[in-house]
Amino acid sequence: MQIIVDMKRIILIISVAFFSLSVHAQDRVTGFNFATRSEIIAQNGMACTSQPLATQAALDILKQGGNAIDAAIAANAVLGLVEPTGNGMGGDLFAIVWDAKTQKLYGLNASGRSPYDLTLDYFKENEFKKIPSLGPLPVSVPGCVDGWFELHDKFGKLPMSEILTPAINYANNGFPLTELIAYYWGSSARVLKRFPGFGEIFMPGGEAPKKGEVFKNPYLANTLELIAKEGRDVFYKGEIAEKIVSYIKEQGGFLSMKDFEDHNSEWVEPISTNYRGYDVWELPPNGQGTAVLQMLNILENYDIASMGFGSAEYMHLFIEAKKLAFEDRAKYYSDMDFNDLPIEELISKEYGKQRAELININRAARSYPAGELEQGNTIYLTTADKDGNMVSLIQSNYRGMGSGMTPGKLGFILQDRGELFALEEGHMNVYEPHKRPFHTIIPAFITKDGKPFISFGLMGGAMQPQGHTQIVCNIIDFGMNLQEAGDAPRISHSGSSQPTGEKMKDGGNVSLESGFSYQTIRELMSKGHKIGYAKGIYGGYQAILWDDVNKVYYGASESRKDGQAAGY
Repeated sequence: MQIIVDMKRIILIISVAFFSLSVHAQDRVTGFNFATRSEIIAQNGMACTSQPLATQAALDILKQGGNAIDAAIAANAVLGLVEPTGNGMGGDLFAIVWDAKTQKLYGLNASGRSPYDLTLDYFKENEFKKIPSLGPLPVSVPGCVDGWFELHDKFGKLPMSEILTPAINYANNGFPLTELIAYYWGSSARVLKRFPGFGEIFMPGGEAPKKGEVFKNPYLANTLELIAKEGRDVFYKGEIAEKIVSYIKEQGGFLSMKDFEDHNSEWVEPISTNYRGYDVWELPPNGQGTAVLQMLNILENYDIASMGFGSAEYMHLFIEAKKLAFEDRAKYYSDMDFNDLPIEELISKEYGKQRAELININRAARSYPAGELEQGNTIYLTTADKDGNMVSLIQSNYRGMGSGMTPGKLGFILQDRGELFALEEGHMNVYEPHKRPFHTIIPAFITKDGKPFISFGLMGGAMQPQGHTQIVCNIIDFGMNLQEAGDAPRISHSGSSQPTGEKMKDGGNVSLESGFSYQTIRELMSKGHKIGYAKGIYGGYQAILWDDVNKVYYGASESRKDGQAAGY
């Protein structure tokens, strides 16, 4: 009898422990119990970034008379210093801007291209099965700085020298590392320390800095000061480009001055679908934003709201919609300068309905075909100002700190985005010279009746379209507020076919954050889903909502990161 009683106690203890892990803030008296905090509400301006110092820098720029565009550039520059584990001048940038003056959305693709002098034959002759993750071969031209100047030239207000001052000051005087950034920094340093230049800058004293330690980067301060003084061309036609090219060639890479001199960003028309009365906007390929619109078009065929958040019915449909969209992602998404892509068909309601008909509501699919159509690791931030301008901006080096290539005492690492090219001839995303690789980073925006509603994004590779879709469903279908929508436990499906050529195997795997009931997990397993858990894969979220009735901004930031939403 005593054994039975003790077993009951053990079971009760385990149950209580599991329950306590499955919620974030059970003692909240308002809203969903998984919300970590209330939304931030302000009238004059808002900034939401993944690091508090960057958020404060953006607010300082707004208070000095800058607009949302100036604030976004300032925040991005600071993030390149304080969060080099996800971004920096060596990476690419995408943005969606709501311009209050013209009452219109503008899209910017500031991604770089592959080297002219590197060919597919090189990879074949050297028997590469895929492009390496690290070293000189995955390095493409960094588009970030050109993106800053494109945004500034079109919409900026303050001089660039003033906008870059916060980052320059922190680089010279130092800043203390936050917990999560310190964790990722240490993980990356163990792998990247073998590359010339990395340790000198990012491992002072031979070790990666720890939480709370003050880190300085005077090399980066010098680079930013040079850009602030001489402008965009010093990066693409002057001494910064020369140092990068010289370093890469020493490492056996192929970037040339012509690659930098010929670089340009591109203003593009955002693409959208209407989801239950709300227009959800993404950017066209070479990014993966199209997948969000495809998933929403599939889900719109079902009464998601009646199923309820966290139900097995909703989660099953979401996972299957993701699988379907990602098969098209693997086949079609690529540089539109090299391919005639069927984007209008991919995001059409008719096509969404056709794809939805492939879903078995009782069983997980092991595989899906891509549609047959007629042919013709990252930071996210968002800012808003008193005049109604809003910016949705995402920027990345790709794999954490990037390729490990740390050139010429410039203070930053070059991206490894070129890893995402395929090496399969005939594939739309096959490697070619002066081509933009498939990109994972995507900013997003929602409008309602032609007016701005929400600027948002979610970091994290292939998690990004999944995260965007879950945020939209959380807000529109399940009635969550802006913070709750980001705090809600997330679903991540992995194993879909990839733009690099890999195929989905046996339906892939579903990873779930704590917070879903065992009953739901059991029901998903009965439908044939392989369920597991993982850490650090669920993305990082920021968002700003415009309340057109009360004329205030709402801000939300990611509880999984070190971020902050703040306004004034």
